[in-house]
Amino acid sequence: MLDLQQLRKDLPTVINGLARRHVVFDEAQFRALEDERKKRQIETEELQAKRNAASKQIGMMKAKGEDTTTVMAEVAGWGDIQKANEVALGELQEKLNQFLRQIPNIPHADVPVGKSELDNVEVRKWGTPKTFNFTVKDHVDIGEALGGIDFETAAKLSGARFSVLRGSVARLHRALAQFMLNTHTLEHGYTEVYVPYMVNDHCIDGVTNLEKFRDDGFKIDGRDMYLIPTAEVPVTNFVRDEIVDAKQLPMKFACHTPCFRSEAGSYGKDTRGMIRQHQFDKVEIVQIVAPENSLAAHEELTRHAETILQKLELPYRTMLLCTGDIGFASAKTYDLEVWLPAQNTYREISSCSLYEAFQARRMMARVKNQQGKTEYLHTINGSGLAVGRTLVAILENYQNADGSVTIPTVLVPYMGGVTKLEMPK
Repeated sequence: MLDLQQLRKDLPTVINGLARRHVVFDEAQFRALEDERKKRQIETEELQAKRNAASKQIGMMKAKGEDTTTVMAEVAGWGDIQKANEVALGELQEKLNQFLRQIPNIPHADVPVGKSELDNVEVRKWGTPKTFNFTVKDHVDIGEALGGIDFETAAKLSGARFSVLRGSVARLHRALAQFMLNTHTLEHGYTEVYVPYMVNDHCIDGVTNLEKFRDDGFKIDGRDMYLIPTAEVPVTNFVRDEIVDAKQLPMKFACHTPCFRSEAGSYGKDTRGMIRQHQFDKVEIVQIVAPENSLAAHEELTRHAETILQKLELPYRTMLLCTGDIGFASAKTYDLEVWLPAQNTYREISSCSLYEAFQARRMMARVKNQQGKTEYLHTINGSGLAVGRTLVAILENYQNADGSVTIPTVLVPYMGGVTKLEMPK
């Protein structure tokens, strides 16, 4: 949520910042709400002043033995008016909060202006795509031939956009998650956490816009709860309605969960295979930091996600998203895109986003700094990585002419010494 005080003091900067991401700020509605709030607040303060003065007058009159009936009746009437104004002020504040909760974050100054993913900027590239001396297959053909990916059974169980993994492919999927968790906890300083897979609507609205999320989420029938779209939701909400001590920062968490998304806005996209599914696994990394450290922490977290790709020796590129492609709550986002030979292109495997104080304001997540002042925390998160898409990338990048798949060296210990996934005999 945006800073209400900034809107009151420097509205043009907010309007211009939102215009960079092609959002028109409803200035008329905001000013109407603010004007009414000011009017009510002034009336309330004036009435309180009059009541204070009248109380003194009543005290003086009583001391002189004078009749206070008329004055006290007048004061009682003012009290009723003041209570009505206070109720109206509360309602206006709620309207202001609802108004603000629909407005996206202001892009950081570093974010390039653009309208779509076509305007994203490549920041760096790592690794060289392998040249194959045979016709490459996609992960679907490879996985099915290995007897490791079964879409037919998944469709029987749950419908389209689900998969069943079997045997060595399922083991590789598990190995990837364990490898990612170990790297982030043992080398990058994150604390592993395990969280519920269902959260209430307050948790969803704390990290994004609940109204916009409804179409893309899976709601639990009859309850104000949702299956998590990512571990970002429960983990970031650890600090909801909290004031943490500065000595506790930075907080760094790594969490492996399934993720559930209806992909309502992605109809017809990536219908083949495991690229875009209703259920998939991710290892999420989250940092909760002091405001002055958030830019550096965002860069660090992004590098941590990149480390996984480098250890797996998967070619990738890092893209800085433009203003037209960043998420609702994000101030700045890097996408990591891994090379997929069968598609002959790079595809997203991680988004690493800096939210500044946007999520913290929605969650009322604050820190008492070294000077004893209370301020909003800054939050950062990213996929470190999406397990299913990493599996896809390994199957395609490490495929061999005979249909086998070489296991990346770093994963061999997690596979019990197995160095290849081979065709069943």
